Amino acid sequence: AGCTFNDIVDRKIDAQVARTGSRPIPSGQVSVVGALVFMVVLGLIGLLVLLQFDSFTILLGLASLGTVVIYPFLKRFTNWPQIGLGISFSWGALVGWSAIFGAVEPPAIILYVGCIFWVIGYDTIYALQDKEDDTLAGVRSTARLFGPHAKRLIAVSFACAAVLFAVAFFLAEADIAAFVGLGLAAIHMVWQVTTLDTEDPERCLKIFRSNRDFGWILFAGLVVDAALTGR
Repeated sequence: AGCTFNDIVDRKIDAQVARTGSRPIPSGQVSVVGALVFMVVLGLIGLLVLLQFDSFTILLGLASLGTVVIYPFLKRFTNWPQIGLGISFSWGALVGWSAIFGAVEPPAIILYVGCIFWVIGYDTIYALQDKEDDTLAGVRSTARLFGPHAKRLIAVSFACAAVLFAVAFFLAEADIAAFVGLGLAAIHMVWQVTTLDTEDPERCLKIFRSNRDFGWILFAGLVVDAALTGR
């Protein structure tokens, strides 16, 4: 639903960028009204899920709507829209913890901040594809802001994410399997940075997409940890 809202707001900008001009709304495959209906349906499905939890978690989930609404406009006014995306996309770290424990506690907050750094890293890689078109369209991003230092600053973002994930795991009393998973995921991050070519859009897209593998590795370590420890 949030991605649909983003595409509705950005439809005119997307039409000016070669890679995004073929998206459903700017290409005319889907009307704005049709996209709005789709967004509302998805939002209602999400609400049905959210209403299964306690009142605090419901309010916390609803609060995420504010971050979703604000995000698409950030690229027009700030060089750091990736932070806004991280704040929005990572909200599940808070809601997931609250759904189980009924509150937001330090491990969840640290995990949340770590996820924001992860998003900054991988979405900067994503934005590297469109540097030239974004400049012409007046779209701001960390890819444009970082310039020739992009690779180094992506590495810093990933390093911060990995350290914060480790702290969150420690505070949550995770066992060895979770840290092994994190270690393997961190190696994946190193591979991303070392093989990244900031001037090759196809390579940037491939590495951006590989972050789903990073997520699966991290998740697998946590699942194995839970299975072995019974927690």
